[in-house]
Amino acid sequence: MTIESGLDGWLRYAPLSAALSNTQRRYSSIIVLNTDESSPVYTAGKELQDGLKKMLRQQIDIHSELTPGLASSIVVGTLDSFSSAGGNTSGIPVLKEDGFWLNSHADNDCVYIVGQNECGAIYGAFEYLMRLAQGNFASIASASNPSAPIRWVNQWDNLDGTIERGYAGPSIFFRAGEVVKDMTRIAQFARLLASIRVNAVVVNNVNANPKLFSESNLDGLRRIADAMRPWGVRIGISLYFDSPKEFGGLPTSDPLDPAVNDWWQDITAKVYQKVPDLVGYTIKANSEGQPGPLTYNRTLADGANMFARALKPHGDGIVMYRAFVYNHHLDESVWIHDRANAAVDYFKELDGEFDDNVIVQIKWGPIDFQVREPPSPLLANLRKTKAAIEFQVAQEYLGQQSHFVYMAPLWREILDFDMRIDGSPSRIRDIVSGERLGWSRSGYTTVLNIGSDTTWIGHHLSMSNLYAYGRIAWDPLADPVLIIQDWTRLTFGLDENVVDTITKISMQSWPTYENYSGNLGIQTLCDIIYTHYGPSPGSQDGNGWGQWTRANAHSIGMDRTVATGSGNSGQYPPEVAARFEDIETTPDNLLLWFHHVPYTHRLKSGKTVIQHFYDAHYEGAAHAQTFPSEWAKLKGLIDDHRFEHVAFKLQYQAGHALVWRDSVNYFYFTKCGIPDEKNRVGNHPWRIEAEDMQLSGYKVASVTPAEAASGGKAIITESNKASGTAQKELTFPTGTYDIAVNYFDHLGGRAKYGIFLGEKLIGEWAGNLEDRLGHDFSEYLDGHSATRVTFHGVQVETGDLLKIVGQPDGSELAPLDYVSILPEGIID
Repeated sequence: MTIESGLDGWLRYAPLSAALSNTQRRYSSIIVLNTDESSPVYTAGKELQDGLKKMLRQQIDIHSELTPGLASSIVVGTLDSFSSAGGNTSGIPVLKEDGFWLNSHADNDCVYIVGQNECGAIYGAFEYLMRLAQGNFASIASASNPSAPIRWVNQWDNLDGTIERGYAGPSIFFRAGEVVKDMTRIAQFARLLASIRVNAVVVNNVNANPKLFSESNLDGLRRIADAMRPWGVRIGISLYFDSPKEFGGLPTSDPLDPAVNDWWQDITAKVYQKVPDLVGYTIKANSEGQPGPLTYNRTLADGANMFARALKPHGDGIVMYRAFVYNHHLDESVWIHDRANAAVDYFKELDGEFDDNVIVQIKWGPIDFQVREPPSPLLANLRKTKAAIEFQVAQEYLGQQSHFVYMAPLWREILDFDMRIDGSPSRIRDIVSGERLGWSRSGYTTVLNIGSDTTWIGHHLSMSNLYAYGRIAWDPLADPVLIIQDWTRLTFGLDENVVDTITKISMQSWPTYENYSGNLGIQTLCDIIYTHYGPSPGSQDGNGWGQWTRANAHSIGMDRTVATGSGNSGQYPPEVAARFEDIETTPDNLLLWFHHVPYTHRLKSGKTVIQHFYDAHYEGAAHAQTFPSEWAKLKGLIDDHRFEHVAFKLQYQAGHALVWRDSVNYFYFTKCGIPDEKNRVGNHPWRIEAEDMQLSGYKVASVTPAEAASGGKAIITESNKASGTAQKELTFPTGTYDIAVNYFDHLGGRAKYGIFLGEKLIGEWAGNLEDRLGHDFSEYLDGHSATRVTFHGVQVETGDLLKIVGQPDGSELAPLDYVSILPEGIID
């Protein structure tokens, strides 16, 4: 089987079987109605030529003219060029901007791909190729139009080559303060984006660096735009608000200062000299310490409009002004303080004050890409000001691409939500499309974190989220099940066992992650102060960031009601507000988002809140254990390289899900003192604590937070110079067991371990996950670095001496937490 790196993503164009390909017609030519090599129409023709050669083994020449009597050809062009060349347009329905018409059963055995514009033409070509790649040769004659004109992605790449929330290697755009010289990966990226009908990419981090405006980087932006333009993908850039002051040498960046306005006019003109089709600017201002118009006692509209005026003379460029504006020094002791209120508080009163080329970019939820939030109420509070919804393909709070979470079902749930504006149907999908409020330009954007790794995103399965984003931005009614099935066939092949298994894992992944990471609307219970990755429920409270749970010994949850709380429920239109205000009509999956309740509060299921926590975390962690075994069934059906990559990731996720389960459950058990009705929390009969073993060269160490370790403690070697040994005589009945070792793998070294029964080595491993996983790593013993390795089918005799030898490296002192001796079917 061919080794595949993943670089082609879903555009592999794998050869189809003879049984399939022999049923497809043979083409005489590809007619491309634009011979400019920078044109997406020309690129579409080349893509068709390459795809048909790979899939159908047909070598087809490209021509540029329609001729009388044309037969068995593929014709690709714009509506105007097709008409000018003599093509019959009478049967083509109305096409919106970027839309296309695909007709594969014309009388002359031709295939016609006609775009409303050049982007539409290349989208139609990809549609045809991806149908063929799935073995779908059915005739089609239909138009496809986008739901919204804005379908962007935001890269969070820094000029030094790092990527904020980047889990797949360094930037493909920047290195050492400059735009890279080699555009190969950038063009490959544009190809992937074009295939899912994304029409723009903002290439740098919203936490922007004004040195992007250096002469060499402006020229670099030109080269990026040139590389992406043949694919119909335009570029935009993120701006640092204080650039006039910090880069331009002005004494201020006040948006009402004429000199500041002149500076932005001048620098924008320079950008357009290099990138004449710049799609616009993205702005993060007055958020998380960033400067902005509020810094100068001006309104957010004053700031946004300054950029809008600078763009206006140059065409259709727009300002995407992020609504992510909030105070991150809130006082939690003030009951009405609530970060979730910030977007409406800052923007609602400015509705109508923004210039017509300003789009307010609104995160889908009121906080920050949590595992579950209600939709942002700002989406129902802007009437005159156009908006775009912001999703996040980067799994910042959802396992950082070391855990797999397929997010299309989450996005569909948000887009299907009815805001009931003025008491009328107001699905969010119809708001962001512009249809509900009559906006001319609105749509979608997503935070994306592709990097230099050949997986693009750090996890082969997580690429499904990028594919799904494009599909849903084009058609928000697209079914997540059909999307993942299409993606699987394109990415891994047509075997139905592969399709069914990946679909099953994918559709279960979000509820599974929600169960073991934070449910009932409590948010993702990760460490919000440090890396946003592993479990740390206590980190949510006692800080100014506002992602609070307000958990105490008796009760938990944010009171966001109007009657007694922060008033957040009242930011929604009346019908929705009434539903969330009343605890009886608030859905249980958002209960703790809107209401502060005792741990003993009964849910609609009949369970108490605390028992639901215990049960959900056990159920979620248990279900995560099924992912590796489900995937193992596909061995031999997928190339070994990608199979092993995903197998490793899913096995890691299964182990870390147990860390999540124990950390969250033990934290709340300790806080409230209410025992688990099923006597699981804190009770592990198959577990041997490392601190209870006979130690030589090891010592006991505290772990912070304590719940990140079983029993609150671990062991570490006494120095980084000599190995340590931990041993224990086993009293379990003779039999075959899985032996799982929980340890900590953090930055600072790559410790080595060996595990023995008697003198027999049964396994070795290294603390080198920082080389194998891409998430934000920790320097400490905590919920981020806690992990597990398992050795399956080990024969154990009663009285065997279990021994682990740890060899430290650097500051990683071969830390161990516990060992589990697990009979078949026991999860621990």
